Amino acid sequence: MTDPIELLIQGRPHELGPGFPVRRVLPSVKRRMVGPFIFLDHFGPMTIPPGGDGMEVRPHPHIGLATVTYLFEGGIFHRDSLGYAQAIRPGDVNWMTAGSGIAHSERTEAEMKRTGFTMHGVQTWVALPHSHEETAPSFQHVAKAELPAWRDGPSALRLIVGTYAHAKAPTTHFSPIFYVAAEMPAAAKITVSPEHAERGVYVSHGSVTIGDRQLGVGDLAVLAAGAPVDVLAGSDGAKLMLLGGAAMDGPRHIWWNFVSSSKQRIEQAKTDWKEGRFAKVPGDREFIPLPDR
Repeated sequence: MTDPIELLIQGRPHELGPGFPVRRVLPSVKRRMVGPFIFLDHFGPMTIPPGGDGMEVRPHPHIGLATVTYLFEGGIFHRDSLGYAQAIRPGDVNWMTAGSGIAHSERTEAEMKRTGFTMHGVQTWVALPHSHEETAPSFQHVAKAELPAWRDGPSALRLIVGTYAHAKAPTTHFSPIFYVAAEMPAAAKITVSPEHAERGVYVSHGSVTIGDRQLGVGDLAVLAAGAPVDVLAGSDGAKLMLLGGAAMDGPRHIWWNFVSSSKQRIEQAKTDWKEGRFAKVPGDREFIPLPDR
C-alpha cells in the first residue's frame, strides 16, 4: 500500500519570550513550506496563574507575508502600525497582511493576567506570491460566527482561510490556500480532500493514525498528493490543523520576521527597522531590537 505520508516533521522547542515556550514546526530543515505556509508555531495548552505574565511580544516588523492567529483557548490583544487594536478569542481569525511592511505587538490583556487563564493556539505565516509581496499592509478580523463550519460525522470542522470541501472563507488570501481547524472525538474519522496540491495535517491535541503511522502532538504530516487521505482519531480524540494550497511561485528567504523572494529586500527591511523607518504602533514606545544574527 502506498504511504499517504510523504514527510513527517516534528516540532522543536523554542522560547517566544520569557516563560512562553512554543513548538516551532515550520520552517524545518526537512521542508521550508507546505503550500504558502512558511511558519508554524504551536503554543500551549499552558495555564497562566493570576498575576502571571502571559504573552508579551513587543512591537516588531514584518514584510512579505500574512500572519494568521487561531486560538483554542485564551486571548491575545493585537495592535499594529495601521492603528488597529483588536482582541482575538477562540475560533476567531486575525489576518494581518504585512506586504511592504507593518509593525505590531501581541500581548495578554490586563484582566486575563489578573484572573489567570489557559492559553492554547497556533500562529502561522503565509508567504505572499510575487504579485503581492509589496502590497499595502492591511488587517482583517473575522469572527468565529462568520467562518464556514460543518460536521464530518461526529467531527467539527471550521474553515479559517481559503477554499475547502465546497466552502469558502471570507478571510483575505492571495493564492490558492486552505486552513481548517478540526476537532475529533475518540475513534472518529475524517478524510482530507485531495483538491489542493500540497497538504499537511498538524496535531495540536491528542493523537491520530494516518495509514499505518500514529502521530501525536507536535507532529506535522505532509501528505502525498493526489488522493483522499483518511485520518483516524485516537482514544483521547484530536484537534488538528489541516493546511496547504498551491506550491509557492518560487523559493522564499526567511530571516527573523521577514519573508521575501529577494535577499536584498530582506537586507533593506533590516536596515529600515534598525534605523526606525517602519511606522510605529500608536501608543507603544517599546520595540524588539533587530537581532545581531
